[in-house]
Amino acid sequence: MTGTGGGRWLEVLRPGALTTLQDRGRPGHAHLGVPRSGALDAEAYALANRLLGNRSDAAVLETTLDGVALRAGGPPGSAVVVAVTGAPCPVRVSGRPVAWGEPVRVPAGAELDVGRAESGVRSYVAVRGGFAVQPVLGSRSTDLLSGLGPPVPEAGTLLPVGPAGPDPVRGADTLRVPAPPAELVLPLRPGPRADWFAPASLAALWRSPYRVSPESNRIGLRTEAGPRLTRTRGGELPSEGMVLGAVQVPPDGLPVVFLADHPVTGGYPVVGVVPGRALNAAAQARPGTPVRFVAAGW
Repeated sequence: MTGTGGGRWLEVLRPGALTTLQDRGRPGHAHLGVPRSGALDAEAYALANRLLGNRSDAAVLETTLDGVALRAGGPPGSAVVVAVTGAPCPVRVSGRPVAWGEPVRVPAGAELDVGRAESGVRSYVAVRGGFAVQPVLGSRSTDLLSGLGPPVPEAGTLLPVGPAGPDPVRGADTLRVPAPPAELVLPLRPGPRADWFAPASLAALWRSPYRVSPESNRIGLRTEAGPRLTRTRGGELPSEGMVLGAVQVPPDGLPVVFLADHPVTGGYPVVGVVPGRALNAAAQARPGTPVRFVAAGW
């Protein structure tokens, strides 16, 4: 452990389906082949840190569907203060229900259980002081595609807690993140390869809903059960740069929306780009959620 705040830590008891450490990511390194990474739901991540008075770039835990269980450690009489945001879920300290979306004190030796998401996909567990794991290229984010950043926590992993900053714990005066939508509506800006697709296919893209595929992950939101886009050109592209929110169309014709751990290059044509502000809702869209693309600037 490095940089602990008074020798405090959280021990992972149950890592859940996928729990990773995330912060605001490491933008600006695409020319080195390094993805952006970072918390998928940027609003929920920011809220968790604001609730605790943390720095805006403090590292948190991002859970997937079934939460995580942790045990607080430190000197006798010490405690950590945590907040859980993102996907609503039951939160318990040593078996007692406590507030979701509020600062909660967890004494040393007590267990924090973040349960299964009641709606949405990803919850965020912040601790006052942030998780003081070693940064890589200026970020404490785990990148599942490149392998950069801290390893995915396993049962028994000790996560050091950093020293608390000067800002106070804010509590309930902070606005909540909206609930995940029943339908995911994604604005789509054109290009750079929209001209590779038949006009009838592009028209169908706006008319017909897709569904979120179970194959979706931190790399991309995959779609299913919608119209397959038909190309007007054969062959493949040389690899070209990819950005956050790029909507790539692989040979099966079903759009893939690139998320935080996306590759920095790709050879399938990109029909358009979803603005970053619209991707927070994509982070919380469960498999089977209807997806509709709406034209933005076409």
